[in-house]
Amino acid sequence: MPIRILTVDDHPLLREGIAAVIEGQPDMQLVGEAASGLEALQVFRDCRPDVTLMDLQMPGMGGVEAIGALHREFPDAKVVVLTTYQGDAQALRAFKAGAAGYLLKSMLRRELVDTIRSVHAGRRRMPPEIAAGIAEHASEDALSQREIEVLRQVADGNGNKRIAQLLGISEETVKAHMKNILSKLDANDRTHAVTIAVRRGIFDL
Repeated sequence: MPIRILTVDDHPLLREGIAAVIEGQPDMQLVGEAASGLEALQVFRDCRPDVTLMDLQMPGMGGVEAIGALHREFPDAKVVVLTTYQGDAQALRAFKAGAAGYLLKSMLRRELVDTIRSVHAGRRRMPPEIAAGIAEHASEDALSQREIEVLRQVADGNGNKRIAQLLGISEETVKAHMKNILSKLDANDRTHAVTIAVRRGIFDL
């Protein structure tokens, strides 16, 4: 039996490219396509693929949320993340949600087929640079949800006073959060902290 594959990406050209690669493999069959996380859940229910290829950045329900929803309904679902972002924090969220593989879109041509086969066989697959990034930051304190909210507001150009108003906390609390954020990210200043957070996939701009 061929490996039955569902591809989830909001870019039709990428889905077409993946379809072309899969069509050339005698042991693989494309059984469904979806353009969003919500659509992916419905298509998965209909076609029950062996391996799902999931983009992370999509309108509405994103990839990490969709992976989590899939795994709650289908605990044995095998999902390979496809993304343009190398952020270790984003990769970690995807694996915690239930992903079994992680592949940068720049690697699709040379890595996609082997990754699908590995994940279908029950193995995990992750590029060495992603694994190194996760290992590098494994011992660090992660930003709390509130600290991420504060840093998002900084990224939007808000000062401490405005952030305090928006989040319903005191200005002193905002300053304390910023001190923790700079320490945890080993950042020189607010702008540097935002740059690090975006690069690591802690949040998107």
